[in-house]
Amino acid sequence: MINFIIIGLVSLFIIILLSILASGYVKAPPDEAYIITGLGRRKVAIGKAAIKIPFFQRLDIISLKLISIDVKTATAVPTADFINISVDSVVNVKVGTSEKMLELAAQNFLNKSLNDISGIAQQVLEGNMREIVGKMGLRELVSDRQLFASQVKSNANPDLEAMGLEIVSFNVQNFSDANNVISDLGIDNISRIKKDASIAKANADREVKTAQAENDKLANDALIASQLEIAKKSTDLEIKVAELKVNSDTKKAQADAAYMITQQDQRKTIEISTANANLAKLEKETEVQAMQVALTEKSLDATIRKVADANKYRIEQDSDADLYRRQKEAEASTYEATQKLEAKKAEADAVRYSMVQEAEGIRQKGIAEAEAIQARALAEAVGIEKKAEAMTKMGEAAKLEMVINQLPKIAEAVAAPLSKVDHITMYGDGNTGKMVGDIMTAIDKITEGSGIDIKSLLSGIAGGIISGKATKE
Repeated sequence: MINFIIIGLVSLFIIILLSILASGYVKAPPDEAYIITGLGRRKVAIGKAAIKIPFFQRLDIISLKLISIDVKTATAVPTADFINISVDSVVNVKVGTSEKMLELAAQNFLNKSLNDISGIAQQVLEGNMREIVGKMGLRELVSDRQLFASQVKSNANPDLEAMGLEIVSFNVQNFSDANNVISDLGIDNISRIKKDASIAKANADREVKTAQAENDKLANDALIASQLEIAKKSTDLEIKVAELKVNSDTKKAQADAAYMITQQDQRKTIEISTANANLAKLEKETEVQAMQVALTEKSLDATIRKVADANKYRIEQDSDADLYRRQKEAEASTYEATQKLEAKKAEADAVRYSMVQEAEGIRQKGIAEAEAIQARALAEAVGIEKKAEAMTKMGEAAKLEMVINQLPKIAEAVAAPLSKVDHITMYGDGNTGKMVGDIMTAIDKITEGSGIDIKSLLSGIAGGIISGKATKE
């Protein structure tokens, strides 16, 4: 009985102990830190199980979740080049998981909400951000946001670590200013970018047009090649069709020829058969007629055959005579034609001989005329030469003779203009003598230097011409 009591008490103790242990069993999730304090050294459980002794140990929970904080400058902050700007950024922070940082976080944020932690961290970050803005120029801030974020993180990390927090990320959302200075900074870049974009667009358009022209050329070449290939195929087809037609026509012609040859052969065979039949019939008829003739000859031999023989002899004689007469006529016609041909030949020879003689006479006449002209020219040349020699020998006498011989022509030439005048009217005495005197003066000038007094010689001739003209008027 005592043993049963002892066993029951032990069992009860074990059950109570197990219940106590079961009520102290805790298991921390990955995003929370369980801090167990009391009865010795502090224990921290993150994502694992732990035992808390009831009544003797304390369990506190700190959230390890990511805290997103919108950090903005409450007022404009002057940069290193004294330009007021506003900064908008987003920072993600969380409680550090190291033992030291968990201890600091437990001291600062134990049993506080995430909003409380966010507000405290925001103030720290904003102050550090304003401090970094004042150390950097506007162009540097705008052009290198990563550098700004890195410097803010470096500057704020000690402050946050002192509270058990760490910065996970820092992103600058926007820089702005009331005077549009940041926008003005981009004008030059905008112009340059637009210029580069225009140039790039022009180059792209040129490349597109070049490529399009090349494609058009290739397409045109392909079209021409295809058309040439089509034309070639069409030509080959036409040639093949023509060849097939020639072959077909040839076969048809051969078939028609064979058909016609067959028809001709059949017709020939029929005609030969018909001719043979007719010949056989004729032979039979001839045999019959021969038998009849034989019979008739026997009956009429005395009368008809004799008469027939006489007529036949007479016809043969007449035929021979007619043939002889025709032969003689033919010979006479041949002889007559031969005579006419020889006469025409003799006539042609005579005409040719006459033409040859006439041509020879013309040639001889031309030679004679040429020789006569040559002889006449030689004679004139000899005469001129003799005359020149005689005049050289005669001297002044020859000159006088030549002048005297030419005087009538000179006088006639001087008076010739007067002969072409329709009428001459003279008033007063002495005009006729004055006109004759003028003519003689002209002749005297023409023969001046000859030493001959020709006035008395020509006055009569000129006076006679003028007197005759006046009398006529």
